[in-house]
Amino acid sequence: MKKHTRPIMAGALALAVVIALAACGSSKSSSTSSAAAGSSSSTTSSSSSSSTSKNGTTATVVIGTFPQSLDPSIDFTTQGGEVHWLTYLGPYSFAHASGTAGTQVIPSVATALPTVSDGGKTYTFTIRKGLTYSNGAPVKASDLTFGIERALKLGWSAASFLTSTIEGASAYSKGSAKTISGITTNDATGQTTIHLVSPYGAFLDILAVPGVSYMPAATTPMKPEPNSPPVGFGPYVIKNVQNNVSYDLVKNPTYAKQAIPGIPAGHLNIHFSIQSNTTTEASMVLNNQADVFDWGDTIPPSLIQQVSGLHDRFKAVQTNKTFYWFLNVTEKPFSSQLAREAVMIATDRPALARLGSGALVPGCFLLPPQMTGHPTGPCPYGIDPNASPDVAKAKQLVQQSGMAGQAVTVWAENRQPRLEWAENYAATLNAIGFKATLKTIADADYFSTIETLKNHPQTGFADWQQDFPNPTDFYQNLVDGNAIVPVGNSNYEEVNDPHIQSVLHNQLYKVPASQIATVASTWQALDTYVSQKAYVVPYGYLSSPEFLSNRINFGAVVFSPLEGNDFSSLQFK
Repeated sequence: MKKHTRPIMAGALALAVVIALAACGSSKSSSTSSAAAGSSSSTTSSSSSSSTSKNGTTATVVIGTFPQSLDPSIDFTTQGGEVHWLTYLGPYSFAHASGTAGTQVIPSVATALPTVSDGGKTYTFTIRKGLTYSNGAPVKASDLTFGIERALKLGWSAASFLTSTIEGASAYSKGSAKTISGITTNDATGQTTIHLVSPYGAFLDILAVPGVSYMPAATTPMKPEPNSPPVGFGPYVIKNVQNNVSYDLVKNPTYAKQAIPGIPAGHLNIHFSIQSNTTTEASMVLNNQADVFDWGDTIPPSLIQQVSGLHDRFKAVQTNKTFYWFLNVTEKPFSSQLAREAVMIATDRPALARLGSGALVPGCFLLPPQMTGHPTGPCPYGIDPNASPDVAKAKQLVQQSGMAGQAVTVWAENRQPRLEWAENYAATLNAIGFKATLKTIADADYFSTIETLKNHPQTGFADWQQDFPNPTDFYQNLVDGNAIVPVGNSNYEEVNDPHIQSVLHNQLYKVPASQIATVASTWQALDTYVSQKAYVVPYGYLSSPEFLSNRINFGAVVFSPLEGNDFSSLQFK
């Protein structure tokens, strides 16, 4: 899943604002999905007092960038996921719980976990009776087929999860079929059967990812609806969308009457305010002018010491996030293996960690440390991720590659600290012999832009936050050439490596989620191979901030390892 700088305040003005605001501030790993979880182990509990609290009924979340889209058939970002898992339920969901319990798959619209047959190629389940959307229309089994077809037609960034697994999904996506042959439904009985091309151990997780959701086919248009999102089924509905400014999550009274076990109806309405400067964003929460600092953002260096001392309001949570530079292997200079190696060696990981407020742990592998399959061996090419890079060696490799002097456009997200990271990266490329310039894109448009295949970006910022606790998730961005699509393309590198595909399809995809540990060494070997090929250049793993105002009951908040702050758990004191 992608993630999110915005305009930076002039230095003196920024410092003055920080000092003024801070002066009045109050001081007040990865696991596999459970196939036996029928309900959540959430710590969330109902509270009748929250609605009558002196603080009101609406909490404010400050967030650095607008979601890629508030239409779930398009979005695949952390900002969208934290909203869509509460507004557009699919057959399954992830448990509303903190820690590893939050990686368990639980039934949502489905009555139970699926029956898996045909050697792992067929999934069958039945949906609950009597469910209705927020507009009162009945939820039907066939609405899932429509929801998936809509995601494929509109260019959902995670489409390869579906096109590479479900029979007929690729043909439908390419326009050569009128429907997805591998999905059959019966609205009378509520039964759904999904046939896979081949066994895929993480498929249950995919059925729980926001974006695989039910939508009323009769009333939902087959076109993007970002400012007036489609009707969905879930504890909240999206309202009052002002593009790049704000939006609201409002409790869904229809859901409260038919709440699904393990998926709370919520306590408060949630208002999201876009604050394009992280200093302003963090200061607002620090001074209780807002209630939640979005987990996808980074506390700025100027405030991290003060914020980290608020033990009853702040906690750094270790989540599986990898930050990396993508290198397009179809474009010069990164069509050259030596040129890519040079970038891997020259990347200044300690400097990037400092720009990340100390929350970034330097590293060199795509799979993060808490994920099964993270290599235990050293980085390739003698790299020490905690030491200054060998720029001279990298410069020599650029000369050997024949690419010295090659123009390189570094695609950068206009967002702190991502812009600063990209500026550092461009300077590194120049230092080793390329001619690099920045191409800065507004944060809300960044991923949609680099995912448009015709742009063929050479290199730039990318990141991946786990969508489910399986290493196959991180390899969606290195899927084979058949999944490189015109819109919503997550394979920015345009890699089509037969070795990667052979290992994935013949060895790893078929392994059940509960047995990932048995192939950990195979994953480690594959991830080491990817670093050696330098298709991507990982530079670190970021912890996530759980940072709240003193109005919020910190102890009652659920922090999902997949979706961050669970807004349905927010309660005022």
